[in-house]
Amino acid sequence: MDTHRAVGILQQLIQFDTTNPPGNEQRCIQYLHQLLSEAGIPVELYAEDPARPNLVARLPGGDAPPLLLFGHVDVVTTENQQWALPPFEGRIHDGYVWGRGALDMKSGVAMMAAALLEVHAQVEPLAGDVIFCALADEEAGGKKGAQYLVNNQPGLFTGVRHAIGEFGGFPLSVGDQRMYLVQTAEKQPCWMEVSLRGPAGHGARPMRDGAMAELAHVLHCLNTRRLPIHICETTRQMIEAMAGALPWAKRQLLKRTLHPRWTDQMLRLMGELGRNLEPLFRNTVNATVVRGGEKANVIPSEIVLGLDGRLLPGQRPEDLIRELQTLVGRRLETHVLLHDPSDESADSALLPLLRDVLRDLEPGAEVAPYLLPGSSDARFFSKLGIQTYGFTPMNLPSDFNFFDTIHAADERIPIECLKFGTEAMLAVLRNYSSMDSV
Repeated sequence: MDTHRAVGILQQLIQFDTTNPPGNEQRCIQYLHQLLSEAGIPVELYAEDPARPNLVARLPGGDAPPLLLFGHVDVVTTENQQWALPPFEGRIHDGYVWGRGALDMKSGVAMMAAALLEVHAQVEPLAGDVIFCALADEEAGGKKGAQYLVNNQPGLFTGVRHAIGEFGGFPLSVGDQRMYLVQTAEKQPCWMEVSLRGPAGHGARPMRDGAMAELAHVLHCLNTRRLPIHICETTRQMIEAMAGALPWAKRQLLKRTLHPRWTDQMLRLMGELGRNLEPLFRNTVNATVVRGGEKANVIPSEIVLGLDGRLLPGQRPEDLIRELQTLVGRRLETHVLLHDPSDESADSALLPLLRDVLRDLEPGAEVAPYLLPGSSDARFFSKLGIQTYGFTPMNLPSDFNFFDTIHAADERIPIECLKFGTEAMLAVLRNYSSMDSV
């Protein structure tokens, strides 16, 4: 197949500025619509807001359950970031495609679209339908994207049991072993506001223990303390899979992370790997927005602190609020702005297939299930009983830090990764078609 096709598709997708807010995904979606429809693939658009449509393409197959591929085309802001190359030109430089969305997740959409076009062009038989969704609004909560489709067009996904989406398929180095992480579960978004109050006053008169002091106390606690450890099943499976690829002594050390008494100590010893794994062991909360005060000479009586909370599967907002209040040592006036619950699924039927696909492309590669520390559109499809596997494969070099590059300045992806991922996606479509167990 022509794996360079995915490179060209990605370059085109990056050139549409779909920064969300406001999104403006229409032109980007229309490009994909034209690309697929001109190839003869049936395509439909569905939208709550005409300026923010969602694309649904469907390749017909046999009687097996349909397979869903989905990805989003909106991206996060580049504001106040210093880029070496313009973020919306899709330039190729030093063997990379540069631009906002190169990792999250226009590259994944390009891989899926290229694989779909190849299967269609080769007239390859499919045991079941393949459905491809290019979605709007994921970066701002998915209301106009996946949530809209699930709530208003659930019949599009009748019979679907398994889906391929973000966020996974990238490797971590565990000792000398390359371990590809495939998302099978994700944390729950829990966005909150905390109101901090104190006496108002004139800015010329010293104020102690007011709302500003309360803000300083909360921020200091968030910066210097950690919420409690919880071991969920997906993280347990991931650590056990990682440990199984290590020599006996290192295996026993890694397994110590599954004992809450030792977890933090072991994560510190792991260095960068431990820093990336830490959110999988606890609820997390980060301060993201501060509002308060109107004039330089007026001490505010109220400050509102915005918090981005992420809950482990099985945890609830009241659990996080209780842990947060214990952390800061006082009761907090808290308001939950958004909470999308999600639970772990016991369904991992596609993992053996994904492992075999990766091993064919990279002999010796191992695969582990992964708990996404953020959230994705998978949580909406799960309401229809669909298990998502985060699988946009990228054979990234060992010196490329995926977590530090995503959503950051100079987001980019190696061209080789796009070819690798497209070949993997195509292999999934071909081999899924022959799996009686699916």
